[in-house]
Amino acid sequence: MSRYLLTRLRQSVITLFLVSVVVFAGIRALPGDPALALAGEERSPEALAAIREAYGLNDNIVVQYGRFVGHALTGDLGTSARTGLPVLDSILNALPVTLELAALSLLLAVVLGIGTGVLAAVRRGRATEWLANAVALLGLSVPTFWLGIVLVLAFAIAVPVFAASGYVPFGTDPVDNLRRMVLPAVVLGSGLAAVVMRQTRGAMLDSLSADYVRTARAKGLSRRQVIGGHALRNSLVTVVTVLGLQLGHLISGAVVTEQIFVLPGFGKLTIDAVFTRDYTMLQGVVLCTSAAYILVNLAVDVLYSVIDPRIRLGGAR
Repeated sequence: MSRYLLTRLRQSVITLFLVSVVVFAGIRALPGDPALALAGEERSPEALAAIREAYGLNDNIVVQYGRFVGHALTGDLGTSARTGLPVLDSILNALPVTLELAALSLLLAVVLGIGTGVLAAVRRGRATEWLANAVALLGLSVPTFWLGIVLVLAFAIAVPVFAASGYVPFGTDPVDNLRRMVLPAVVLGSGLAAVVMRQTRGAMLDSLSADYVRTARAKGLSRRQVIGGHALRNSLVTVVTVLGLQLGHLISGAVVTEQIFVLPGFGKLTIDAVFTRDYTMLQGVVLCTSAAYILVNLAVDVLYSVIDPRIRLGGAR
């Protein structure tokens, strides 16, 4: 187990290094002079020269990258040109909002996706399967922004059960927090739930026709034991893979969802950084998002070994 973890950890560190190179080079490749964006209204040659000297923009790209990595390792991601606040502080303020939104969306996707996927596989060829497939297709087809607007009109304006916008921390008022987070979570999690449902259904159909399931039935195990203890567990490898890969969907979807519901999370922080050409903020946000994606996929690899020991033994060789 330890050898397997070390192998995956080494791969994650290499990936994070390559990501840092791509992020740094990508930000530097954006059109425009960063010094002009930092200067604001004061764009005299003297002011621009002072800014380039202060931010080390006159150094070659290798020196700039080394300085960027050194500062990042100590938690210094720079200072926002728009707000004047440390980038790390802004990210830490926005992070709880996006984490809560992602957690609620994942919870919705796992409960609905796996539940309906198992039900559709067990009741194959019946009305239950057709209904589950139709709902999944609808979830995949409906655009996020359209669903968000419809839900706001229906459940925040016509029937004001939930709030249409804003954010209240869970520790301040749990009830008001959930009133404001349920609709965004439904918008962001509906598409993921549809993907999980279809993948769970396919994996369950393969498992239910496998020899070990027929053997379990021949031993006299109950229907619940066969489905939950044998078929579903072996299908979870596929489901966990999908959930890990769909993190990118949650991150990209959060940008749109947070704009619709005016949530002060990672998505809004990214949009504001792009529109104001706040390169330092954008660089920090993209780097932290990429690091989170790598960590989630590392956790998925570890979870593989828990679900299926054969993967752990094969990956350690």
